Amino acid sequence: MLEVVANLPRGPVFLAGETLCCDVTFTNTSTDNQSSEEILAWSSVQIICQCTVSESRVQLPRTNALSTEEASTTGCETSFVPNKGERGLTVLCTKPKILFCDLKLAPGVTRSYQYEEVIPTDAPPSFRGQAVKYSYKVIVGTQRLEKSTKMVRVPFRVLVLYGLNDISVYNETEEIAPSNPFLNNSRKENSVLDVGLQVISTVTARKAPHSYNIANARGKVARFLLFKQAYKLGEDIVGMFDFEVGTVPCVQYSVTLQSEEKISEECRRKPGQGTAITSYVKHQEMCLHTLRTHMNIPIPLTATPGFMTDIVCQRWRLHFEFVTSLDEVSRPDSLPNDGEEHQWQGATTINVETMVWDLPIKVFPTNPIHASSVTLMKTSALINMASS
Repeated sequence: MLEVVANLPRGPVFLAGETLCCDVTFTNTSTDNQSSEEILAWSSVQIICQCTVSESRVQLPRTNALSTEEASTTGCETSFVPNKGERGLTVLCTKPKILFCDLKLAPGVTRSYQYEEVIPTDAPPSFRGQAVKYSYKVIVGTQRLEKSTKMVRVPFRVLVLYGLNDISVYNETEEIAPSNPFLNNSRKENSVLDVGLQVISTVTARKAPHSYNIANARGKVARFLLFKQAYKLGEDIVGMFDFEVGTVPCVQYSVTLQSEEKISEECRRKPGQGTAITSYVKHQEMCLHTLRTHMNIPIPLTATPGFMTDIVCQRWRLHFEFVTSLDEVSRPDSLPNDGEEHQWQGATTINVETMVWDLPIKVFPTNPIHASSVTLMKTSALINMASS
């Protein structure tokens, strides 16, 4: 019996442009020292990205990429077709790398190999939308002599930060740091991850706050203060409401973090097809007679940052709903100040109307190691290959 194990030692989340490392181990699990050695003809590894769509919403253009059905018919049982058995269209497939040819394993013997591949910077991100899905896998194929090919599949997640096509411009930039004669000051090049994290930190840094006056036809409702408009996954969106400046009583407000999934016009099944909205986190509060309050909305680490491909575009926004009163509502401070105990009773019914407002924001990737800490993806997979 042969056991083949594929493992991603750093975790299942990577930034496009990084080098993915996968450890592949082959073990002859037989405990009988008298049994014959196992012989494997070859083993090869590739990375693929599959795109699956909702056929009722999306019509994919005909491309040179092979669909699953075509791949299944073009490859024979002994060839390595990494997308065989996968659903959808293969939109990315790296060149196969051969781990070995003609490997012989005696009982109890283990051989390990390391596969490395750079994830293209122009690759689509991992995405699970309502109409479109992009998913990545490392595929390890191996074959015994005159037997069918067996494959090990390890799923992983890709985060995309646009603008990392050429990191040499970042390596040419001199770092402003004091020189220490006791340290080795030889300058080393930044890795793709280092550069990516530096760019993310810069674009999501807090800058001048943005102030918005929220008003309807009857007057001002409130002023909203947002400390920045660009965030990374896992960050909290913090904003402050000032109702003291309002002339229209606000009874309740809610803020919902939403993503917009928009299919490109060329791929829409119906011409008048709308945008799919997905809601993540909602903050809701009763605010009648409130002077100031704030909201705090976390961005899930499992979400997909904004991106655009030939098929779909995803953007982010904050969706506001304000329930305002059409009539004046008495305040608790209208009670007499005579030192006696009084009870204030709010109105049993209020004539209200609702106004909505959408505020676009930008969401960027985060450190893939942090994103790995909350993922449910397994970092390894294995198959057993029987001798017969």
